[in-house]
Amino acid sequence: MKELIIATKNVGKVKEFQELFHKYDIQVRSLHDLEEPIGDIEETGRTFEENALIKAEAISNQLNTPVLADDSGLEIDALDGRPGIYSARYAGEEKNDQKNLEKVLAELEGVAPENRSARFVCSIAIIQPGQKSLVKRGTCEGSIGLKPKGENGFGYDPIFIPDGYDRSMAELKPEEKNTISHRRNAILKVEDWLKELE
Repeated sequence: MKELIIATKNVGKVKEFQELFHKYDIQVRSLHDLEEPIGDIEETGRTFEENALIKAEAISNQLNTPVLADDSGLEIDALDGRPGIYSARYAGEEKNDQKNLEKVLAELEGVAPENRSARFVCSIAIIQPGQKSLVKRGTCEGSIGLKPKGENGFGYDPIFIPDGYDRSMAELKPEEKNTISHRRNAILKVEDWLKELE
């Protein structure tokens, strides 16, 4: 089985990648699975793409192996694209999904449902030693609900309602989410590379 290092320590994200890559016969390993610990990499980019590349390059250089990094988040039109690249720490330096949700809902208080359009964005960067880097973006369009619903998923899933659904992302079964997610849509764009991975 082929193996790919995913540059994340986010357990929810790793699980999604494992399920998405299963059909390519690729075994996903996260930063938690490495014998040598990798320190936090400062994401100094101004876009999802720049941050994904920074992570992938830094870790690929350390390990001399193919690395996939993603940077993903939520863009809300009524908030001028916020939280954007600051999605994970929107409510403060300490990552806290619940506080992030509460901050978004507070900022959208009084905004009518038809004006709560948003999208999940995922930019994937793949670095292979000695080869050209690959960067692709996937999105999932939707809107922000009035209150959190559902127990599945992570992050902003409980308040994000995908277009065409009347349920939040957190109310969908994992296999259902994985047919429409921003991560899946980004992965589809690197499918040719995945098939060639040796």
